[in-house]
Amino acid sequence: MAVQNLGRELRSIEALLRDAASKKEHDHQFTVWIQNVRDQAYAIEDVLDLFRLDQESVWRRLKMRHSINNLIQDIDWSLQNIQRTKERYRSMASYSTNAGNNTYLHVRMAPLFIGNVDTVGIEEPTNKLVSWALEPKQRLEVMFVVGMAGLGKTTLVHSVYERVKQNFDCHVWTTASKSKTKLDILWTLLVEELGCTITQGADVVALTHKLRKFLNNKRYVIVLDDLWVKDVWESIRLALPNGKDSRIIITTRRGDIANSCRDDDSIDIHKLQPLSPQRAEQLFYKKAFSRNGRCPSGLEEVSKSILQKCDGLPLGIIEIGRLLSIKAPTKNEWKILHDSLESELRSSGELSNIMKVLSASYNDLPYHLKYCFLYMSIFPESNPVKRRRLIRLWIAEGFVIEKRGKTLEEVGEEYLNELIDRNLIKANEMDFDGRPTSVGVHSLMLKMILSVSHEENFCTVRTGAVRKLTENTRRLSIQKEDFDVSQDLPCVRTFFSFCIGKVRIGSNFKLLKVLDIQGTPLEEFPSVITDLLLLRYLSLRNTNIRRIPRSLGDLHHLETLDLKQTLVTKVPKEVLQLEKLRHLLVYRYNMESVLPFDIVQGFKAPKRMGALKNLQKLSFVKASGQHRMSRQHSMIQGLESLTQLRKLGIVELAKEDGTSLCHAIVKMRNLHSLNVTSLNIEVSLELDAMTNPPPLLQRLYLKGPLERFPKWVSSLHDLVRIRLKWSSLAEDPIAALQNLPYLVELQLLDAYTGTQLDFRSGKFQKLKILDLQQLEQLKSIIMEEGTLPCLQKLIISHCSKLVQVPTGIDKLIHLQMLLLHDMPEPFVIRLRKNGGRLRRLVHHIPCLHEVDESNALDLEPKLSQSPPHEF
Repeated sequence: MAVQNLGRELRSIEALLRDAASKKEHDHQFTVWIQNVRDQAYAIEDVLDLFRLDQESVWRRLKMRHSINNLIQDIDWSLQNIQRTKERYRSMASYSTNAGNNTYLHVRMAPLFIGNVDTVGIEEPTNKLVSWALEPKQRLEVMFVVGMAGLGKTTLVHSVYERVKQNFDCHVWTTASKSKTKLDILWTLLVEELGCTITQGADVVALTHKLRKFLNNKRYVIVLDDLWVKDVWESIRLALPNGKDSRIIITTRRGDIANSCRDDDSIDIHKLQPLSPQRAEQLFYKKAFSRNGRCPSGLEEVSKSILQKCDGLPLGIIEIGRLLSIKAPTKNEWKILHDSLESELRSSGELSNIMKVLSASYNDLPYHLKYCFLYMSIFPESNPVKRRRLIRLWIAEGFVIEKRGKTLEEVGEEYLNELIDRNLIKANEMDFDGRPTSVGVHSLMLKMILSVSHEENFCTVRTGAVRKLTENTRRLSIQKEDFDVSQDLPCVRTFFSFCIGKVRIGSNFKLLKVLDIQGTPLEEFPSVITDLLLLRYLSLRNTNIRRIPRSLGDLHHLETLDLKQTLVTKVPKEVLQLEKLRHLLVYRYNMESVLPFDIVQGFKAPKRMGALKNLQKLSFVKASGQHRMSRQHSMIQGLESLTQLRKLGIVELAKEDGTSLCHAIVKMRNLHSLNVTSLNIEVSLELDAMTNPPPLLQRLYLKGPLERFPKWVSSLHDLVRIRLKWSSLAEDPIAALQNLPYLVELQLLDAYTGTQLDFRSGKFQKLKILDLQQLEQLKSIIMEEGTLPCLQKLIISHCSKLVQVPTGIDKLIHLQMLLLHDMPEPFVIRLRKNGGRLRRLVHHIPCLHEVDESNALDLEPKLSQSPPHEF
């Protein structure tokens, strides 16, 4: 087998693995065979990368134990041997069993057949759904009950079903498991549940007509439990007449299906949430201490630690509680279980039922999403992952498949959204536009991922003393204090360090593609990195390195260079050789800066930045001192070649360079985010020359004086956020922004020198966040009735002459938070909880907070300040 044939062989193996992943049941022999085939796929990847490395470094002597030809012969022999072994034992193999699936069904169906099922924590959603089911609506209504595996969806809906079924002419409960087809379910509904007589061999169309005829003129409630396939629901939906006050309740962990089916207002979604800490503790104690439901002294601490692992998931709480109930109630016995949770969750462990239920969601994933999900095993449980970082990593690993008309980042965003909708990944923090800023996985789900990751040799995680690593380790995640790789690890492709201790990597990672050692105590750029010629992703974020070597230009495959929060202020011109670079992040927030204006520190870029034509994000580039002697080759003019840019950050822009920057930005038709800061707080931003701004611009950050408000901003149809800082505008900017149809956030910080802001009726229809700071001359805010109908958060800070409460604030019925910071005392006194003359105007706002640094006045408990926002 020649090198040129290896790629074809790898694609064939990947097709086999993809088909194997879609099978419902595997026997042990099949699983072992697939693992052997996967190992050979890894070996082929290694050889292909060694060949690429050899091509990259013809002038180097690459030391290998075997020649590439010998390695190919080894692979060829191994594949033939795997095939012979499969054929040899095929006749002896027992047929696949459904034992795993039966256990899964047993755990899921228990609430339907066991009396006195625990309903701790679901009383409120039960009552809510009962009210929905019984409320007269004169039409058929559908409710999807959605949540991750083990949340108690079946328990909740069964409780509702039992309370309401007698109020309907016809009531049916059926399970739509993955093994059932739409024909099976229609047959079950008609024959087994409704007692209809059906002609043998009837097809879907015939059964649909029969069910529709039977339900016609009846008031019915049907529960479709455990839906996995949209097509099943669509088929049943056709059979349902629009019965008066009829109800359909569907449980599913597939939020993506529920969202796609919600095509009119008769279909709603109830998202089931984990139990609160108090309810989780109540349920756990009820199961673990069945006699009295109280925790003995001495076990409180370990109980809390176990509950923290359960993270409000009823399935985990119940199963672990039951297991502990038959163990001795001693601290040592409980600690043993706490420390061995991961092993107990495996197939032979005492908590394997939890694993079977959770792993059903993983097994249902399409092949291309499985590795994306397993990637979460790399990150420590207490370490939320930034959305953008995760997607860049997926791209570097080659998990994201190109789609015509979309960037890899956009496709990666789709992957992440699907994993969130499937309730496998959870959003930890949300941005103002509804997208997650950071994500994670449930604690017990992480245990499941770690188990699968180990079985498939996806990632090796080290949290304690490092035992000898296997030679075929492919991804390595170090989560301990210090780490020093001395052994040869020729197959490692990905290396992460999450420790604050020293990390030493040698020259034995030749095939490394991802290196993320952010936060480690690095003082100098590790010279070994420039020998990693296949590197695609490099993050040295939050280290103390000051410079990067010119030899970095040898890393021709690099896609992401993340030097955020380092001391690097200049990149060498050799960076321009990185033609595949997509993300260049070189900046830091200088929290010690005397002037907040100078908080963002950028970098000096080479003058021919236009050579990096694949750049998607570039921030923050210093525009000052950029080769003024050769204007025709200036860095700013070179930016116009970066037509693929989605995000651009510029600092230290001189007034005379504003026109050149505008001409460059006009060429960036795909730009989504623009952040521009002037040379200093005294120098104006000159941005009037942008006659045809990027049509897709969504986020705009302008920092520095504006002699006049740029007219082109009013034409930004898709703008969702604008922040104006130190603009010192004499004219009211509100009039220029009020008709933007999708504007969600507006910040004015020392941006206006006038005395009054007018929010006209019917304007700012989508605005949710309004932030007014350091408007020193402002004396009044007028909010006409009908303006700001969606406003949820209002911040007013350091407006020293604003003593009047905003007129019309009482009409902002959706306002959830009012935050005041260092406001005049007359303003605050009027709104105080006890005796404030105008308190009635803000009585409808759930959260009111006031912080006065000099007098420490409080309306409610104080809020902590958030860190600078990464655009």
